Amino acid sequence: MSRPTTRPAAEVVVDWLVQLDGTRLPTRVADTVRRLVCDVAGLCIAARREPYIDATLAAVDRGGPCTAIGHAGGFDAFGAALVNGTAAHGEDYDDTFEGGPVHAGAVIVPAVLAAAEREGLSGERVMVGIAAGVELMCRLSLVAPTGAHRAGFHPTAVFGALAAAGAVGVALRLPAPSLVSALGIAGSMASGIIEYLAEGTWTKRMHAGWAAQSGIRAALMARGGFEGPRTVLDGTHGFYKAFAPSIPADFRHLLHELGERWVTQDLAFKPYACGTMTQPFIDCAIALAKTGVSAEDIVDIECRVGEGTVHRLWEPLESKQKPPTLYAAKFSTPFCMAVAFFDGRAGFAQFTEARIQDPDVLALAAKIRYVVDPADEYPRNFSGHLRATLRDGSTREHLQPHMRGGAREPLTAEEVRVKFLDNVAHGGWSPQAAQGLLRAVDSVLDGDRTPSLQEFRA
Repeated sequence: MSRPTTRPAAEVVVDWLVQLDGTRLPTRVADTVRRLVCDVAGLCIAARREPYIDATLAAVDRGGPCTAIGHAGGFDAFGAALVNGTAAHGEDYDDTFEGGPVHAGAVIVPAVLAAAEREGLSGERVMVGIAAGVELMCRLSLVAPTGAHRAGFHPTAVFGALAAAGAVGVALRLPAPSLVSALGIAGSMASGIIEYLAEGTWTKRMHAGWAAQSGIRAALMARGGFEGPRTVLDGTHGFYKAFAPSIPADFRHLLHELGERWVTQDLAFKPYACGTMTQPFIDCAIALAKTGVSAEDIVDIECRVGEGTVHRLWEPLESKQKPPTLYAAKFSTPFCMAVAFFDGRAGFAQFTEARIQDPDVLALAAKIRYVVDPADEYPRNFSGHLRATLRDGSTREHLQPHMRGGAREPLTAEEVRVKFLDNVAHGGWSPQAAQGLLRAVDSVLDGDRTPSLQEFRA
């Protein structure tokens, strides 16, 4: 689908959205949606007792028809979406889209599930709403790659609001004019800056939940007759001018082959509980450890990196080598590499007070530095590299050419299931409750009746 020159991009997108049918989605897309719901549910359980979720629960109203996954009782739709999105993204263990990067599942799944419970929508509408929102969010992130980060915004937060509005609008079967307005309204609700990086504070965690609840509000306001600008995406004062001004917007990445080729099927499911672009470097560190090299043997580790990752994952280098908080550690490539070198993994157990203060881990992290590689393919491809110089003068080099868990090397269905079970166990649920939740995930996306989320509650 190419963009007609006389129509706003949002109208062309809506032409595609209104004709979607949940029973006719490509098999790989439907399978990805199922994995997303499973992954998000497990992550919500994993985070349900974390302090940032307690704080979020204190800000929402109880007593409504909607489910905050892992918690008892009901909530209004906006509160449920905020809690679930914050929990799903809270440990940075959720899906990612290479090329954005954005975390679509943590925004779209909570938004559509809450809307479905509020409005009594069928499993088929849940399926099509999630598929539509994920595809829209990923494509929106490709229009001006790296532009949002350069402007100080979190892509998941700002693109998520528009995509969630589209997802909920599709699930509700809004007519085309209302869907266009929903996108226009969401453009004024989008927010989320990346200043959390300065001190490792919590605001990034809430971005997915904020975008999810914003999308619901935008769709419902549009259904009620509130009008938003048709030129929200490509207008003189539009979305990309505001959130990605340094990169020329190329709407071909949004509109080309829309409805014919689904980028959703290429989503990456993370093997590690930390920042996306650190993950290939973790694989390199684990590979180095498997050669029998000890930390004491290592004099220096140099990593070739993409320029666009430096300000979030490598600088200031001294702070990254000794992260001040658990959350900051998740966005420190030196720490993540060092702890994975010793532990062979980077899950929940690697991001604790004991590990971020471990002298052996910190000593190794202090040896890890970076050089910008002009040939690095970021953000189109996430790769990792290290060159270790040893005390005997020899060197060891490892390259991870792509993100494991992504389109080039996806996790298997069994690996996604095991991750889910580990996450649920981390959240304190029994194996029996975990199996019940797995069965409930399957039923949420099927049929013409409103799915029950009772198994998602404590």
